[in-house]
Amino acid sequence: MSRRSHFWLLAVAGLLAAFVLAALFLPRSFQLTALSDIVQCLFLISGTAAFVPLVLRSQGRMRLFWALITLGISFWLIYQLLWTYYEVVLHTDVPDLFAGDIILFLHIVPFMAALAIRPHAPRDEYAARVGRLDFALLLTWWFYLYVLLVIPWQYVVADIAAYNRHLNAVYTSEEVAFLLGLCACWITSKAEWRKLYAGLFGMSFCYAASSTVSNWAIGRKVYYSGSLYDIPMVAAMAWLTWIGLQTHAEKPASDAREVSTLYGVWVARCSMIAVFSLPLFAAWALSDNQVPSRVRVFRLALTLAAAFFMGVMIFRRQHLLDRELIRLLNHSQESFENLNRLQAQILQSEKLASIGQLVGGAAHELNNPITAMLGYSDMLLSTPLTDDQRPVAAKIGQYVRRTKSLVASLISFARQSPAPKSPLDLNTLARTAVKLTQSQWEALGIEVRTQFDPALAKVLGDSNQLLQVCLQLVASCLHVLSERGGRVLTVSTLRQTNTSVLQIVTDPMAPTTDPHTASPLDPEDALGLSACQGILQEHRGQISRERREDGTIILRVHLPATQSAPSKPKESTVPVLWQSRPYA
Repeated sequence: MSRRSHFWLLAVAGLLAAFVLAALFLPRSFQLTALSDIVQCLFLISGTAAFVPLVLRSQGRMRLFWALITLGISFWLIYQLLWTYYEVVLHTDVPDLFAGDIILFLHIVPFMAALAIRPHAPRDEYAARVGRLDFALLLTWWFYLYVLLVIPWQYVVADIAAYNRHLNAVYTSEEVAFLLGLCACWITSKAEWRKLYAGLFGMSFCYAASSTVSNWAIGRKVYYSGSLYDIPMVAAMAWLTWIGLQTHAEKPASDAREVSTLYGVWVARCSMIAVFSLPLFAAWALSDNQVPSRVRVFRLALTLAAAFFMGVMIFRRQHLLDRELIRLLNHSQESFENLNRLQAQILQSEKLASIGQLVGGAAHELNNPITAMLGYSDMLLSTPLTDDQRPVAAKIGQYVRRTKSLVASLISFARQSPAPKSPLDLNTLARTAVKLTQSQWEALGIEVRTQFDPALAKVLGDSNQLLQVCLQLVASCLHVLSERGGRVLTVSTLRQTNTSVLQIVTDPMAPTTDPHTASPLDPEDALGLSACQGILQEHRGQISRERREDGTIILRVHLPATQSAPSKPKESTVPVLWQSRPYA
């Protein structure tokens, strides 16, 4: 607390002590009445000023809460100023049928509205607009109750005794309802908010008790302004300043959500009870034969008007509830559909996992016979063969290698964990792929030309997987060339914007499909290139294919370039021998 606040509280305490001494020792007089009225006005001004900084430095729902508290104190101050005007300025008693009594009744309404905001609790699922309508119904009911019971004896048929009796009854009921609301907020809050609600409860209880005792004293003609009966009331007014200066409750508590829904339900129930009470009040107004007929007619007309306006609010509330129900129904349906899709995806993932295990096991079993077949085919090519036998032997080796590449792709598909990536030279991978397929293109009589960009940026990836892509693409193009009579294959690299590109071009061939087809793959190469696409997706790359009218096929692999310095690979990637021998 600041030094200014300490002096402020000391001044309030000193003024309160002076009033207590005056009430104890000064006799009934105009000076005592003036002192009592002025001190009460000063305390209410001080309380209003203590809450204004809280309004100014808060936002949203919190600002509305403090503004309503300040408004309630301001109404109380206005009523006290009117009382002071009669007793101090006009030197007369306040009229028995005082029109300003409605301000005293209404000053509790902003306090009740502030409690309805529940700033100590975070926003919950209970719709804010529906909650505001529920509370508006309750406030309308309280105003209706005051007009129903009090106003007839003030303006329809003047009756001081009935007016005071009904005013005290309605005002006491309002105070009790407010105290119950404060008690509920006090119990359900914690920390600073609990201290705030405890202070407001103590202040309100002290004021309500003093008001009740003062009404009892007025009925026995022993009350006067500045008497001992005013001490608890003045203390309650001074208490407001202490609450405004001491409170540190300026944000919702994080653990107060569990009672939010229950609170909304009870507010809705109370609003419905208020609406259902209107027919009972109408029946009471018709059956009460002890009051003048003008009062009965006034009460019946008021009840009908209140039923109309509250019925409109009920209709609006139901409309909002219907919209909220439709929204929740659509959300539930969407959640159910998402759940079904998720279950289908989980089932598909389990199937793919099972297929991956099966494929992985089968591929490992196939590797041994394929390796033996590849060795025997290479031995066959190294033996003297006739011109007719050599192309057939080369075909055998080519298809065995294609089968081995397909098995490697299946093993890669079955592998679940991604391989570690490091900066790689795409030129080196392309040279290695050309060297490893040398026996194929030499046996098929195909010329392989290379043209590599020496300034090509490195790419980030797994060397084994990207080398497998290069081998698969070169082998697929060699297969297409051998089938369609092509004789030249060009392998090159080039740099584009933030991209390193591997390009493989066949010489013109007789096209076997529509040259404008959108498919980037030949039917016989679909399986192999599909595996390449899966690897490239893991490397954030892509493969494209262009077929020209003369039958030329151009395959391009785009990989994002990296400017980072190459790091030492964890595993051996490609032999140094292949890195040092150009084929251009």
